Amino acid sequence: MIFRRALQRELASSAGATFTVLFTVLVTWTLIRVLGSAAGGKVASGDVLALIGFAILSYLPTILTLTTFIAVLAVVTRSYRDSEMVVWFASGMSLRRWIRPVLTFGLPIMALVAVLALGVTPWAAMKRTEFVERFQKREDLKRVAPGQFRESSSADRVFFVERSTAGATVVQNVFVNSNDGNRNSIVVAKEGVIETDAKGGQYLVLTNGRRYQGTPGQADFQSMEFERYSMRVATRVPVLGADTPINALPTSSLLAVENQYTRAELLSRISQPIVCLVLMLLAIPLGFVNPRAGSSANMILALLIFFTYNNLTKLLEKSVQRGKLEFAVAWWPLHLLAALAVLGLFAWRLNVNHRWHPLVLINAWKRKRIVQHATAAPAKVEAQ
Repeated sequence: MIFRRALQRELASSAGATFTVLFTVLVTWTLIRVLGSAAGGKVASGDVLALIGFAILSYLPTILTLTTFIAVLAVVTRSYRDSEMVVWFASGMSLRRWIRPVLTFGLPIMALVAVLALGVTPWAAMKRTEFVERFQKREDLKRVAPGQFRESSSADRVFFVERSTAGATVVQNVFVNSNDGNRNSIVVAKEGVIETDAKGGQYLVLTNGRRYQGTPGQADFQSMEFERYSMRVATRVPVLGADTPINALPTSSLLAVENQYTRAELLSRISQPIVCLVLMLLAIPLGFVNPRAGSSANMILALLIFFTYNNLTKLLEKSVQRGKLEFAVAWWPLHLLAALAVLGLFAWRLNVNHRWHPLVLINAWKRKRIVQHATAAPAKVEAQ
């Protein structure tokens, strides 16, 4: 009982430190990416914090899985490095006794990963899609920030306004560069107003300006002044949610609609809690380390295993998406192979008579040190 409580406290402490580091890296990377999108005019600056939150929720299952794997591995590795496992094995205790406290610590995290993967992550993807679509499908001038050049949604116009008023429907000191293929025209005006007709068409009505068309110095160059000039900026009222990505669909919709795309997304979601469970059990036999050696090799190997496992899961997902594998065949073989690898490592570590068993290696290292000290002592006496 005392061992379990101490182990769970140490696992919680290690997991807290690991999660803090990984979460900080995730937030920093997400902040840079979202701010870059906002600076490039792809998302609204007012939606940055919400988009960061949705992105973090999308990556949280992976972060929790990696946190659990590293926490268990670090605790087991420290026990070997501090020779606590020597006392553990010498007391007649088996490595299997680690499974229960590790599962007590890890099963709530695995349940949280399942809830996030099956429910929260699709919701976050849906909300992120709505925020991006709402900005992308706004009127062209409502997307323009004063003092910045912005491209229209149809990619054939560039707008610049000095300032905007009345909820961005009225803009002042307007510059519009239009390109219809072969000809280029520039329109400058003191003021512009967005108007909508009965069919949903949206027009930018400019007043008191000039229009330049053609190439200066050529015969086709034209220049004209106007008091009122109408320019179409949108042809219909946009409908949000018309193009919902697969990863934003709720799990119930994936179960109701059976095709290769929904099955591939369902495979991705159900694999995340299974990967979390397999990796936390794999960390127990994988944590062996020679007390004389450092623990960095174990950590590098653990990261390679984690990324390889996830990449193989993505490979199966793509195979189902392309119709090369059926869902019923693709979801279980990789996890079964990983579970067999866990059982194989446990059997290898539990075989105390094997020459590569951790206890045998530690005892051999201790005997070697004793022999070295015994042979070195006479040599010092003779030298004196």
